[in-house]
Amino acid sequence: MDMITNVLPDDCMSLIISLTSPRDACRMALVSHASRSVADSDDVWEMFLPVGYKEIISKSSSPSLLSLAKKDLYFSLCYHSILIDNGATSFQLEKENGKICYMVGARALSIERADTPEYWSWISLPESRFSEVAKLKKVGRLEVKGKAKLKMLSSKTNYAAYLVFKLVRDRHGFRHTPAELRITIEGTTASGEVRTLILDPPPNAPQQAKERGDVWMEIEMGEFFNECGDDTTVECILREVHDNQPKRGLVIEGIEMRPKDNR
Repeated sequence: MDMITNVLPDDCMSLIISLTSPRDACRMALVSHASRSVADSDDVWEMFLPVGYKEIISKSSSPSLLSLAKKDLYFSLCYHSILIDNGATSFQLEKENGKICYMVGARALSIERADTPEYWSWISLPESRFSEVAKLKKVGRLEVKGKAKLKMLSSKTNYAAYLVFKLVRDRHGFRHTPAELRITIEGTTASGEVRTLILDPPPNAPQQAKERGDVWMEIEMGEFFNECGDDTTVECILREVHDNQPKRGLVIEGIEMRPKDNR
């Protein structure tokens, strides 16, 4: 490999490496000093960053990230989400492939009766990336919707959407009534597969929610394929409307959309 780097011009090597993957570029950087200078270059890592990243970061909570070398910027976005849309949503990258992970925070969701203090409260939690999360005080009918433009996500990519939440100790009303989860794409005739599940199943029943490693739980709402990343809207819906049993103790951080199975 060192022989190749000595024969080929740097711009040719940069092009070759940029057509591989972030993992391969990191491996190339270990081969020799000559290959490291090319594999770590901005020309290579610019190709691993998503289209439009400069505009997104410039309008984010962390515009100074644009001053970083492109490789440092890439890994910063992999390990730390940034807030965009005035702090209402967050943006992050998958480490393996640089594809976009996007979360719609609770304030940007459409939560039925969320602005009625009798039913919901807005609280700050140190473990949340957002300034506020929604805490359910008391409702009979639960409905949560989150929307995003497909252009905010990576094209040619299979995505899954996840409700990011937790249940407090004195929760009530989620053990017996199933919730309905559905994803719809604007302009399509199909209404989307409806999934049903129990948000708070008994301890001896299968647990459908998973721990995220950041004190939050998540539950998959469904999948969709983002073909070309245009102005089309994807909508993620959670409904629990079949009874009026009082419910309380649900804390919602947001709905996250991220690539599934690295495809």
